[in-house]
Amino acid sequence: MAKVVIYKETLVDFNEHVWTFIGSFIGIGLIGLLQSLYLPISDNLFLVGSFGATSVLIYGVINSPLAQPRNVIGGHLICATVGVLLNLLIPIPWLAGALAVSSSIVLMQVTKTLHPPGGATALIAIIGSEKIKNLGLLYIVTPIGSGIVILLLVAFVFNNITANRSYPRNKSWYKFWKRNYLGKN
Repeated sequence: MAKVVIYKETLVDFNEHVWTFIGSFIGIGLIGLLQSLYLPISDNLFLVGSFGATSVLIYGVINSPLAQPRNVIGGHLICATVGVLLNLLIPIPWLAGALAVSSSIVLMQVTKTLHPPGGATALIAIIGSEKIKNLGLLYIVTPIGSGIVILLLVAFVFNNITANRSYPRNKSWYKFWKRNYLGKN
């Protein structure tokens, strides 16, 4: 029984591993490459720790409700905003951090944009380096906004290359875009 639960329940086929690796490598790699082109290594601002966890979801468990674009975008942006605002308002890091994570979770629940890495995005705005903290509201736009755009664009491409993978789960956005912007039915 343990062998079935531990091994077979978590078994993913080899092709899934390959596409997961390629997608996450390209997504994180692009963010890192862009960072290296514009900033010295000591100014590591574009690569945020929560993007690693987002990559696990959007490349590794693409059908999870927590991995869908609405959740990724909304979760990160809500949490970044909460983190920045509480960092500006509360000078006690442990208190600001606890409030940021807790408030972010509730706001994501209320807005139906629950994305677990968002909690880290809120916390990073408070406990991150001085360079991160000094970004203030710009933290929401870059690295967070620009990073999630890159990760999602890569996910749209690599998670739809094969017939076995389909991302996002609900393609109504694609049908809308195709109908309204490409003029196709």
